Order: sequence, then structure tokens, then C-alpha cells
Amino acid sequence: MKQITRRNIIKSSLVGTGIASISAPAVAQNTIKWKMVTTWPKNFPGLGTGAQRIADTITSMSEGKLNVKLYSAGELVPPFECFDAVRQGTAQMSHGASYYWINKNRSTPFFATVPGGLTAQEHDAWIHFGGGQELWDELYSEFNLKGFLAGNSGVQMGGWFKKEINSLKDFKGLKMRMPGLGAEVINRMGATAVALPGGEIMPALQSGAIDATEWVGPYNDLAFGFYKAAKNYYGPGFHEPGTHTECIVNKKEFDSLPLHLRHIVEHACVSENNRMLAEFTKGNSVSQKKLIEDHNVKI
Repeated sequence: MKQITRRNIIKSSLVGTGIASISAPAVAQNTIKWKMVTTWPKNFPGLGTGAQRIADTITSMSEGKLNVKLYSAGELVPPFECFDAVRQGTAQMSHGASYYWINKNRSTPFFATVPGGLTAQEHDAWIHFGGGQELWDELYSEFNLKGFLAGNSGVQMGGWFKKEINSLKDFKGLKMRMPGLGAEVINRMGATAVALPGGEIMPALQSGAIDATEWVGPYNDLAFGFYKAAKNYYGPGFHEPGTHTECIVNKKEFDSLPLHLRHIVEHACVSENNRMLAEFTKGNSVSQKKLIEDHNVKI
């Protein structure tokens, strides 16, 4: 039996310390930490919660090997700077809508929605089986990005207006929050489209900076409280017949992941793409009834 001496105790402790110092970096190297920025307020129904589910799913499915921390709009970067944040590597991924990046390339709205365009199911079919993903990859690769479908709100509402709209003439001189190609349509109708992230819409509507706004539908619109500033609610909207949200990832970072982690990122997005549409369908039904019965909103 080995004699216990002070020298042996010290020697053992040094060996233990050495092992710890060797193994600790190895553990750290096995954990990849990503930041996800979003264009949505924190935990906002459907959109913010959907983004959080993607982050949580990736972290859980990878057993913590790819740990994704979510930052809501403004926490790390302003909402309309998410595209550049991922492109430049400030964050590794983002959740938003591609029509916000129309100033980067005029084609980006096609991967979210276009006026009079595809429904949610049709858009899914185009991206996954009709060559849409290949076109998307070609476009976003120019920016060191890769995009994935990551949610859908379904058919959106036409918007909230302080005054009734009875003809196209009523759009003349109107200031309305609307993004993407829908903005181009109302500009040609004589209105002025204003680009605002979600969190800035209600103050603009209350102050008179805008006369009308579209956002998504009853589920989200009730949460923002638009009925307090405008009582005239129109739908369905011509501008967004099935709006997809996206997850964009830094292509260099994505390509450097092991294959199984790349599959996890992709499948987390696909899963949320289905789940979010279901959440909006249920949420819109319940919320529309509340808007009519509890807040006297005219649709």
C-alpha cells in the first residue's frame, strides 16, 4: 500500500490540475456559440416566439453543441440592420422577413411575399420543389448568406386606417406603413409608403406620423393594440397572401459546421415553418373575435 505523504498529496493535486487544464479547452471547443438577432420585439406572439423556438430547438437537438442565444429587435442591433449584422459576422443568424432587404436587391421580396402572389402552401412548394431555394441561394450567396423558410403568417389583413376607405381616391396623400413590393403598389396609387419596424408602428400611428398601417393580422394586431388608434380594419390584404419569415445564416459560418449540425439548423427552420402557420391560424381566429366583440372594431 502506497504511503500517504505530503509530497504524494501535492503531486496528486498537481496532476489533477493538469488534467483539468487540458480537458477544459477541449470541452469549450466542442461548444459552438451563435447569436441570433431578430426584427421582432421580444417574445412577440408568433414571430418572436417562433424565432425563440428555432434557437431553442437548435440548442436542444444538438445537445448544446450548437448553442444559439436570441437577441430581439434593438438588443444587439436595430431591427433593420439584421441583414448586415449576419453578413458581417456580428451575429451568425437572424430571423426576419426578406422583403425588408429590398434596398439590398430588388428580388428579395420574392422569398417572403409579393402582391397577388403565392399562398403559404404554394410558396412552400416553389421553394422546396420548384427551384425557389436554388434562386434564393444564388442571390444570398452574393452577400455571404444562406436563407431558410422559417415561418408563415398566412394571408395578412389589409390594414388599419383612421379614416374609411371607400375608393382608390381615398389613398391619395395617405401615409401608410407598408414594406416590400406592396409599398410600391400604394405609392403608385398616390399614397406614401413608410418603412417602420413593428415596435415603432403604434407610436407613429398615435402621433399622426402615419395615417394607416398594415402589420400581419388579428393575432399580432391585437397584441400591438392598433385598435386604440384606428377603428377601420380591412381585409384580406392584396399585398401579402402568404408571408414567409426567414432564417438567414452567415454562409461561411454555416459551411464550417459539421454536417449533422447543418442538418439540425435546416430542420429546426422547417419545423418552425409549419408550427408558426398553425399558431397564426388559431391565434387570428380567437383575436379577430376579441377585436369585434370587445373593442368594437369594424372589419
